[in-house]
Amino acid sequence: YLGVMPAYSAADDALTTKLVTFYEHLKDSSVPSHQATVLLFDPSNGTLKAVLDGSVITAKRTAAVSAIATKLLMPAFAEVLCILGAGVQAYSHYDIFTELFTFKEVRIWNRTKEKAVKFAGSVSGPVRVCSSAQEAVTGADVIVTVTMATAPILFGDWVKPGAHINAVGASRPDWRELDDELMKNSVLFVDSRDAALTESGDVILSGAEIFAELGEVLKGTKPALPEKTTVFKSLGMAVEDTVAAKFVYDAWSAGN
Repeated sequence: YLGVMPAYSAADDALTTKLVTFYEHLKDSSVPSHQATVLLFDPSNGTLKAVLDGSVITAKRTAAVSAIATKLLMPAFAEVLCILGAGVQAYSHYDIFTELFTFKEVRIWNRTKEKAVKFAGSVSGPVRVCSSAQEAVTGADVIVTVTMATAPILFGDWVKPGAHINAVGASRPDWRELDDELMKNSVLFVDSRDAALTESGDVILSGAEIFAELGEVLKGTKPALPEKTTVFKSLGMAVEDTVAAKFVYDAWSAGN
């Protein structure tokens, strides 16, 4: 796939488009599945101001939004973080989650165990490599799914009541990471209703009802319900790239 994601933010006075290629590698590859470039324009006249590494921006802004959702939705005494998947998004989520939150244990599982072992050996803190997704998930308070799965790899009967799940993979309408039981028995939050109902197989195929957009919780028009089992389905929004790119450009321009 080649995706084109244009956006304009009046609040940030920023105009961008992200070009992202997505290749489903049937075998493990050294080339990332997603590669991206962000073009930043001057909104007053259309001049191209900067070309930015969209892969880094995508990884960091996606993890940042998951972190916001987690701050709002996770249980009060969250001690165990579980990451399913060991690709680029696993690293960016680990970095921000261990910076912002205090977990007593971090677990990881990946379809290819060697990648999980490599992940555990390359991050800054201790990580327990699990031999199965079920082992990794059992008893976890916060779960992050960042896989290339096309069928469910996380099942409701494994999940601790009151846990919070950030579902980041399965960005196609016929792909799944979470099973029907988990989707239907959790309170479902999304970044965009429109996107979730057209792009997310987890939402479309389960028929799960969307409770709120994350923005509604931030604005205070919908409650967070951290005492419930919650799922945040993240698909990504072009405006997130716009705001992130402008932030990077402004910091660079200021000599920081």
